[in-house]
Amino acid sequence: MSENHILLGGNGERQITLNGGMANRHGLITGATGTGKTVTLQVLAESFSRLGVPVFTADVKGDLSALASPGKTHPKIDERLRYIGTDQHPFEANPTLFWDVYGEKGHPVRTTVSEMGPTLLSNLLELNETQEGVMQVAFSVADDQGLLLLDLKDLRAMLNWIADNAAELERDYGRIARASVSAILRRLLVLEEAGGETFFGEPAIRIEHLMQSDFSGRGVISLLDATTLYQSPRIYATFLLWLLSELMEELPERGDADRPRLVFFFDEAHLLFDHAPKALLEKITQVVRLIRSKGVGVFFITQYPNDIPDEVIGQLGNRIQHALRAFTPRDRKALKAAAETFRENPAFDTETVIGELGVGEALISTLDAKGIPTMVERTLMAPPRSQFGPIDDTKRRALIGRSPVRTTYEQAVDRESAYELLQKREQELAEQRQRDAAEAERAKADARRRKQEERTSRSSGRGRQGIGEALAKSVVRTIGSTIGRQIVRGILGSIIGRR
Repeated sequence: MSENHILLGGNGERQITLNGGMANRHGLITGATGTGKTVTLQVLAESFSRLGVPVFTADVKGDLSALASPGKTHPKIDERLRYIGTDQHPFEANPTLFWDVYGEKGHPVRTTVSEMGPTLLSNLLELNETQEGVMQVAFSVADDQGLLLLDLKDLRAMLNWIADNAAELERDYGRIARASVSAILRRLLVLEEAGGETFFGEPAIRIEHLMQSDFSGRGVISLLDATTLYQSPRIYATFLLWLLSELMEELPERGDADRPRLVFFFDEAHLLFDHAPKALLEKITQVVRLIRSKGVGVFFITQYPNDIPDEVIGQLGNRIQHALRAFTPRDRKALKAAAETFRENPAFDTETVIGELGVGEALISTLDAKGIPTMVERTLMAPPRSQFGPIDDTKRRALIGRSPVRTTYEQAVDRESAYELLQKREQELAEQRQRDAAEAERAKADARRRKQEERTSRSSGRGRQGIGEALAKSVVRTIGSTIGRQIVRGILGSIIGRR
């Protein structure tokens, strides 16, 4: 077997492998619960690590922590290895980093509201078209005014600010309805209760920390603990899609290579597509199509092939199908759909065999060196080299304590962003309003004082004029009295003289 091939299993006649150079053409692992999908994921993850390829996967059940511990020999494992035809199976642990959105079973995983973007955030909050438009406005205004949206309190502050200033913003950004803002704020409360407040913030996870190799050149396996996160399926699906989008945006073009730069496993992939609006489906399809050129391979894991939209499933070149049981009409439809996705093998009927597969068996079709799908083969899957079942909490804590990124993410950082700047702006406006009010009050007081002085001045003028008038009247009265007396005396004198 070539050094660049991954041993998947065998059929008693030959070994079935996956060409490492075709891993960035993506893949699909399907099958009913309990048929071996998780063990297949475990085998692929540790195999890519041995090729020097970093791996990222969510650990929905907690079983994948087994990758960090070596396995042990067992008669059934030995029997399977003989059937497959290999004796190269040393039991070994893999370099592993543990991550956890809630920071309990791994390093805290955070991103910022700005990095998440309005489209993914609107999907996370289940907003309608009008509300999504308001969210777009909030991000646009924040960008235009240089305001960082890091955590949920930043977003709340931004939404309240655009609602308060809707009239001024309407000309440039369109109408902003207070009712829509209120609806978004209520959705944010629901998100906070689901753990969203711990997810948004800094330091945000850095892509380079997911793409590391250890001192021996083995790719580091990053495990996102999703045992609790899975209870919030929208947060789970949106985070993984955001991470894929970040990889696509940050990584440079690479073209074809003998092995991928990173392999990304998307477990419980149906959560990504359930009730996804058209715009989001278009984004997912675009990411899956374009990320191949960045050297990233994506493997979706789900129960039924028809959980994945046709636009996406057509881009998944490597297929591993575990057993499906046709107990219900949906099961029969899914079984038929699964059979139709394979290149037929004349040696058996694919649809029949899917229903007959035992635990640990699968139908496999991979891409050859020319990118052509191989004929489907019934395969007994290879066992993992790491242990079966999860490691205990003591060992997990010890591995986290020795992690090279331990000091990078443990302490949350709350730097100045939209919340603080808008709060400062509001405080400055309040202080300015106080200054304006005080200035207006002083102006009123000055006006009252001037008015009072004018009244006083007019009153004093009228008093001086009254004295003059009184004097004049007195003089007139005096003159009048003298003349009157003279006239009276004159009249009386003439009367008396006549007598």
